[in-house]
Amino acid sequence: MVRRQRHPVTTWADATGHKVQTAAVRRANIPTMPVPDAKTFNRMLDACLAGDYALASINVASTSQANAALAAFAESKTDGIIQLSTGGAEFGSGPVKDMVLGAEAIAQHIHLVASRLPVYVAITTDHCVPAKVDKFVRPLLALARDRKAKGLPLLFNGHMFDGSELPLKENLAIATGLAKECAELGIVLEVETGVVGGEEDGIDNTGVGKEKLYTTPEDMVAVYEALSPIGRFTLAATFGNVHGVYKPGNVKLKPTILRDGQDAVVAKHGPSAKMPLVFHGGSGTPLHEIQETLAYGVVKMNVDTDCQYAYTRPIADHVFTNYSGVLRVDGEMGDKKTYDPRSYLKKAEASMKARVLQACEELKSLGVSLCGA
Repeated sequence: MVRRQRHPVTTWADATGHKVQTAAVRRANIPTMPVPDAKTFNRMLDACLAGDYALASINVASTSQANAALAAFAESKTDGIIQLSTGGAEFGSGPVKDMVLGAEAIAQHIHLVASRLPVYVAITTDHCVPAKVDKFVRPLLALARDRKAKGLPLLFNGHMFDGSELPLKENLAIATGLAKECAELGIVLEVETGVVGGEEDGIDNTGVGKEKLYTTPEDMVAVYEALSPIGRFTLAATFGNVHGVYKPGNVKLKPTILRDGQDAVVAKHGPSAKMPLVFHGGSGTPLHEIQETLAYGVVKMNVDTDCQYAYTRPIADHVFTNYSGVLRVDGEMGDKKTYDPRSYLKKAEASMKARVLQACEELKSLGVSLCGA
């Protein structure tokens, strides 16, 4: 079992700036950490499997959102993951509208900030469908090879290929090729079987039949046999999960599907074959269902929709509360203090940070870090 260190959850640092954080880290004698290297990221996944907890994986589309997640991980001394979808990365490139450039830019920002923090924050990409592989994942892999040749650290710990729209054989044919490229670089490939319902980032599965929302044990065995000889991978096996947030009763999760699939893999290939799984569509899921999946091998849960709402809600409140200040109404000049973007973005980041901390607590990773272990 990989040894892990559980830090007490305290407010050792606040949001007043780097000097405060640095002083606090020194007082606590906690070393600062960069984005993890390949070996460390694998240790993080191993520790999750061994300890029945998972890392919160937070989707972002800007440095402001990334800062909210970084603050949550740092202040609670919790290892975590920040990830970028194709749409989020494209947004991050501004007027260029280049998903690769946006991914690189936000990842660079995370590397710089994370290097001053006392926890590991990994960086991955999210849902890349087959039509975008050559526009997103493969250029990022080429960038990784270039950085490796120059002796620079890799920007990303993992990439996701979402081939769930394809028949399994075609899905795995593309996945195996990407897995070989990733393995050469020490990057973890995430794949998906079955379909996550709902809509996210331009991927609309709202009309998908219910039978496709559930991965079969046979699918999980096929994924293991195709990818395990190549290198490290994670599997987003679907068990009725849906992107977005729905009213109670509208989504029927069956976490035991993960158990049954893992049992089939282990029965055929032994206990060491238990796969690290990823939970997509985690926003709005009841706590007992989240925690049930941890025992079945979930090591990473994506949280996007709830974080989007948490980020936006205080901005709306700020505008409604300070209507005459944020707008120049009836020829008046407004109030610069209320329309200064920092005044409401600080509130947005604080709210999103609280939602990230909630996710860490629900996943039983709050205060858990391999820093110093």
